[in-house]
Amino acid sequence: MRKIINDPVHGFITISDELIFQIISHSAYQRLRRIKQMALAYLVYPGAVHTRLHHSLGAYHLMGRAIMELKQKGAEISTEEEQAAKIAILLHDIGHGPYSHALENTLVDISHEDISLQIMKSLNKEFGGKLDLCLEIFKGTHPKKFLHQLVSSQLDVDRLDYLARDSFFTGVHEGVIGYDRILKMLKVHNNELVVEEKGVHSIEKFLIARRLMYWQVYLHKTVLSSELMLVNVLKRAKHLAQKGEDLFATPALKYFLNLNSAKDEMFLENFLKLDDADISTAIKVWSQHEDATLSKLAQSLLDRKLFKLKLFKSRKEMEASTFADDFLAKYSGPKDELSYFMMKDSTENSLYDLNHEKIKILYKSGELKTIDAVDHPLINSGISEEVKKYYICVAE
Repeated sequence: MRKIINDPVHGFITISDELIFQIISHSAYQRLRRIKQMALAYLVYPGAVHTRLHHSLGAYHLMGRAIMELKQKGAEISTEEEQAAKIAILLHDIGHGPYSHALENTLVDISHEDISLQIMKSLNKEFGGKLDLCLEIFKGTHPKKFLHQLVSSQLDVDRLDYLARDSFFTGVHEGVIGYDRILKMLKVHNNELVVEEKGVHSIEKFLIARRLMYWQVYLHKTVLSSELMLVNVLKRAKHLAQKGEDLFATPALKYFLNLNSAKDEMFLENFLKLDDADISTAIKVWSQHEDATLSKLAQSLLDRKLFKLKLFKSRKEMEASTFADDFLAKYSGPKDELSYFMMKDSTENSLYDLNHEKIKILYKSGELKTIDAVDHPLINSGISEEVKKYYICVAE
């Protein structure tokens, strides 16, 4: 069999494996069509409406190219291992729910990585153990460490695809990376994934692009504001539901509004029924709810009347700010509901984590250096600097 998918970022993606086609056709995977990759970022970048299915297929495509390159350079990868690695990357994000990070902060008390593993185990049972090798690679227990690194590391095909894809759909060209060259520079050395010396500038560009995308897109103040508002909508809805309020919700969403633990035996079944439509439809209905807090939050989100958010370089600078004073002066709602309309916190992302497995450069001499030890001014100028922003967010 041979199926071809036309992808706007990578061109034609070929599916020529029966098991992989069966997994892509499975309802658990098709659900990803109904979940946006970048949640509410489309409120800032209107083109950012691509889905998690787009991304996972793109990562699958890059995995195939990476494996082909490694095999050409002498890496021993069996047909079964290649299939398993491709399935692992296809399913790496299958545990994402609608508006994933907002969901994890409100309705679900378990990470999407853990949910992905649960779903993969369930699929493995359904497919009669054919995903055993895939699970080993995904969990990092397979002897060939480099296969896991292709799925999850500081230079994996997941990151290569989402940077290229998110840059394409947002129109933010600072995120464009030379993933073609990076893939060509990959090599296996001592069972680890390394980059050949001549690829060091491509890695530099990759790290800089990732930094710029976080500052300009992922941690954009309006994106943060909209996600905080969604978190508060869901928090308020759950609060009301657990007080006995019979809120409008689809059966799957109603289950999560009343859920107290992810250990519930019906958790996975209901999770796989949940997508963006459950949340967006509920928000439309909740905008007319008699609870003033829920209706105001929901209506404001629908109308894109987003909260004002100010960013600060330090906690000290945030605490000294008078930014929230005007809001507090006019706030007349219940004191115990103030937290729904004014938030103070911080957000962060480490672009290159020195405490985790590092990107390694293999020199022609045979010397191996981690990227942070490479003698290059742009790489050494804050490669591990943490992107951390403090913020105050208040209702209009």
